[in-house]
Amino acid sequence: MLYQLYLLIAITALVLIPCEKVAGTEVETRPGNTCIQCHAGKRTGFVEGHAFGADNCVICHGGDSSATTAQSSHAGMTGFPGLLDNAQRSCGTCHADKVLSVSKSLMHTGRGMVSVTREIIDGSIGNEASANLQSLGHGPADSMLRKLCSSCHLGQKKSAHKLDPVRDRGGFCLACHINGYPEEAHPALSANVSDARCFGCHSRSARISLSYSGLAEIDPATAGRRETVLRLSDGRRVERKPADVHFTSGMNCISCHKGSALMAGAGDAVHQRDAVATRCVDCHEIDHASGQPHDPAHERLECATCHSQWVAQCFGCHMEYDADGSQWDHIEQQETAGRWHEQRSDFRNELGALGVNAANRIELFTPGMIMTLSHPDWDVEKFVRLFAPISPHTTGPSRSCESCHRSSVALGLGQGVIDYRDNEIHFAPAHAPLRDGLPADAWTNVDGTLGGRAPLRGQRPLNRQEMEAVLKAPLPDPD
Repeated sequence: MLYQLYLLIAITALVLIPCEKVAGTEVETRPGNTCIQCHAGKRTGFVEGHAFGADNCVICHGGDSSATTAQSSHAGMTGFPGLLDNAQRSCGTCHADKVLSVSKSLMHTGRGMVSVTREIIDGSIGNEASANLQSLGHGPADSMLRKLCSSCHLGQKKSAHKLDPVRDRGGFCLACHINGYPEEAHPALSANVSDARCFGCHSRSARISLSYSGLAEIDPATAGRRETVLRLSDGRRVERKPADVHFTSGMNCISCHKGSALMAGAGDAVHQRDAVATRCVDCHEIDHASGQPHDPAHERLECATCHSQWVAQCFGCHMEYDADGSQWDHIEQQETAGRWHEQRSDFRNELGALGVNAANRIELFTPGMIMTLSHPDWDVEKFVRLFAPISPHTTGPSRSCESCHRSSVALGLGQGVIDYRDNEIHFAPAHAPLRDGLPADAWTNVDGTLGGRAPLRGQRPLNRQEMEAVLKAPLPDPD
């Protein structure tokens, strides 16, 4: 309980944002508005842009503000204006373009996630028009998405006037634009989106919200051997790691992830990185602080390749489908037949593998899947090994030269002893091979004949020539 309290205080303190100007409490009553007879306290709390709602409840909530009984006043009313099923009528009265765009955005459709999951598990994305969370079928990939992955899409309904940074999912407009539910005032609908609104979804999968704030999820099996372990309210165990320098300097998620990219332009995006418009060079010169340009040998490197302090990684996962069980279906919003069991292991929060992205630049990659899958439709268990590019959001001082130029992990070979001599790469892995012949934590081998799978065309591990160039680079003399 102490750990949970500590973590809640820490998250709450760290995601505070500057308050917007709140409309004053002196609001003239609209004649005939009977809502205030019961809800007078809800006429305060609005930001300036929505101050008109202080005495015009029905604009957003519907209902009948001239009725004289609670039953007739509430006819046709919603307590949650801004949900998918009413957003066009409520928020769309003023923000029709945003409602339409967000309904097509990745935060709602998840089409990149659906496409990759189907390709990996089913072997094909199927009908591209159905590659979204709203068109899921019941095959192995789609059932996994229904039961385990789709709770984060914005179409999920919100049913309680309260916030939980760890467990909150969905709510369409409300998912982002309400930062609190005061007891004696109306919630402020704000464009200043708190980091806590991002945390519920983005603390999972790549664990970006955790990493950014300096929290790293750890393997429950090893938690007892750690000096300091915190526990999130959903039971996940985390430890403290260096936070991103942008976080410690007070920057929020929306400092870089602007609404113009997430909403207005998000309809054109297929994968998450397609919906990011801000780049490091928008704020930072590409030269070092000393004024000296980067070494031409490093021109292909993304900024995060050198300036990430650690990467959240998981190297072991098993998924098994139980046809006799049942589980909540986040699309149908009810418990349905079939249950996916998930087991995870070998969490590591350290620097990871380098690879080549679709733009032919060197970037950090993380295990998207090193996983075995069992399903009654298959004759044999499937094994999948796939690494995906990642911007870890753990920005800090540049990593050491040795961490790349003398590291088998950086080359995508996994942990072990590596040496370059007699014009050959000599590598002794630290971990036994899995069924595909690669060590348990590797992405590829020196010859590039094993592994190497990535989500998108053009993404790949380093090849032998690139590995040799990395290892042959001389290290600077110690000061």
